Amino acid sequence: MSGRQHNWLDEHGAEVHGGAQAVAAEAEETSDPVEIIQRGAHRGLTVATAESLTAGSLAARLADVPGASAVLLGGVVAYCNEVKHHLLDVDAELLETQGAVDPPVAAAMARGAAVATDADIGISTTGVAGPEPHQGKDVGTVYLGLACRDEAVQRLGLRLPGDCEEDLQRASEGDGAPWLAGSLLLDLDGDRAGIREASVEGALKLLDDFLHTEPSGIGEPR
Repeated sequence: MSGRQHNWLDEHGAEVHGGAQAVAAEAEETSDPVEIIQRGAHRGLTVATAESLTAGSLAARLADVPGASAVLLGGVVAYCNEVKHHLLDVDAELLETQGAVDPPVAAAMARGAAVATDADIGISTTGVAGPEPHQGKDVGTVYLGLACRDEAVQRLGLRLPGDCEEDLQRASEGDGAPWLAGSLLLDLDGDRAGIREASVEGALKLLDDFLHTEPSGIGEPR
């Protein structure tokens, strides 16, 4: 996209930088919940959400689409670590050592939501919306997680968008089945509301990209 005032991708890794409002606007401009639901339904895919800082707003955006029940199976709002562990099966030691705002935690949350609802795909948000830093992470640090059952990956030829960091260590944990899982870092500037909005729109964009057989990746023109 020409003329943008921020970079989606950091040259050193899977990171999206920028003002929260600008990131949200660009993600919203290049993704559409209606298309996500239609594409998921057409491919026979189901989705579940796991949300920390967005507290259900991601699931609500998907549920706003008529016919969303064909794709969206459910979601878990996991604000505290105990809920992440008990409902999403995120490893307690991982949460203790790394904190809740961490790439493997985001991937595990996504996988946990999919396992809990028997969905094909899980999408998650975990981060620091402010006003204060949390567990050593700065305000505006957000990780988006995505996980998909290997059966669906192989059937449809799906792959993680190029800006995702794949989670190889825990790819087969959860229900014992193989998973494709990864995370994306958003490094956002803005107030609490803006950071939460950008997290929702970024997660929708990540899911939208993934549902394309050869995703272009967040921030790249289609």
